[in-house]
Amino acid sequence: MNTNSNSYIFIYASVMVIIVAAVLSTTAVLLKDKQLQNVKNEKMQAILASANIECTPENSETTYNKYIVEEWLINQKGEIVDMYKNGSFEKGTLRAFNLNLKTELYNKSKGESFLSPLFVCNVDGKTYYIIPLLGKGLWGPVWGNIALQSDFNTIKGVVFDHKGETPGLGAEIIFPAFTNPFVGKTIFDDQGNFTSLKVVKGGVAKLASNQQIHGVDAISGGTITSMGVNSMLLDCLENYVPYIKSLKK
Repeated sequence: MNTNSNSYIFIYASVMVIIVAAVLSTTAVLLKDKQLQNVKNEKMQAILASANIECTPENSETTYNKYIVEEWLINQKGEIVDMYKNGSFEKGTLRAFNLNLKTELYNKSKGESFLSPLFVCNVDGKTYYIIPLLGKGLWGPVWGNIALQSDFNTIKGVVFDHKGETPGLGAEIIFPAFTNPFVGKTIFDDQGNFTSLKVVKGGVAKLASNQQIHGVDAISGGTITSMGVNSMLLDCLENYVPYIKSLKK
């Protein structure tokens, strides 16, 4: 009797596992396209937000196509190797939107060839250049987008996000109290030297007066996250210096 009872339990459990696995697998397949679209919408919203353009998930693609007029991929020499414009390629075959930035930054860290994405944004006749960012915080990745004005120097706006930074500390990078002070700062000095942007522990006031235009206050209590943002800005922004300097020539 026990043998039969045990066999029944085993068979019943096995059948239930198979049924549940089949249901979960089917659900995952059915929802995959929607999940991918959600990721795409969030990415478009974040790119636009750096230039102070608001949109909803529902109209993110329409808004993106309205304001992002070109997508470029720039190599480490400062050359545009791929250009996507008006729904088609004018150069190359890879959209900046589809580039895996993590892979490119890894290639860079290994001394290998890499590409950097750039989004050209036009708002009421004014052009902004949006640079995606990716780095490491205290507990995981941090990322964002930063918009430069047409001088390729002055900050128009910036947005950050994170996977698991500490609430009330490092997680504060997403809020205006941290991001707003970036507006109007510059990444080159008066002599044209690249300075990046500095997230300063203890506050910008610690910098020399002529350097404060390149810095913002770090988050109190979020030192490691602030350092991560600082490194991320340097690591990503410096990739565009060869291109920007070629324009000034």
